[in-house]
Amino acid sequence: MLKVLRPPFTLETALRKVKAAEKAWNTRNPPQVSLSYTPDSIWRNRDTFLQGREDIVKFLTKKWEKEHFYVLRKDLFSFTDDKIAVQFFYEWNEKPDASGQWFRTYGLEDWTFERETGLMRKRMMSGNDVRITETERWFTKGPEHVDEVEITERHL
Repeated sequence: MLKVLRPPFTLETALRKVKAAEKAWNTRNPPQVSLSYTPDSIWRNRDTFLQGREDIVKFLTKKWEKEHFYVLRKDLFSFTDDKIAVQFFYEWNEKPDASGQWFRTYGLEDWTFERETGLMRKRMMSGNDVRITETERWFTKGPEHVDEVEITERHL
């Protein structure tokens, strides 16, 4: 049985929470991803404001209908007892056959967790999409290999 990671977080549990979120999002399965959030979770994703799992599922479904070949990496940025900040990078193509423009999205997320359940009750995201060429892609081997890519300050 999987142990639910609940606040207060330590460095080890914060790192595990971040990588669990990365793995869930890389499934591109909106109903599965939504289960990591409280039923009334509040989100800001860029300029979109959402509340509740139903809104989260609708949002992610629409997102992944346009972001093809989506591969995400999340890295721990900072944490406190019930909050985690994440730096993330993901790549995607605008066309389902990968013939379109490639993008890399750079961003930060601010997460707040419910102490009793360990579910995320608030997610605030800011991100920027940067056009890249296919040869500039970092995550060409798929989501299971994202941590093999060395990302340093010169990449940011």
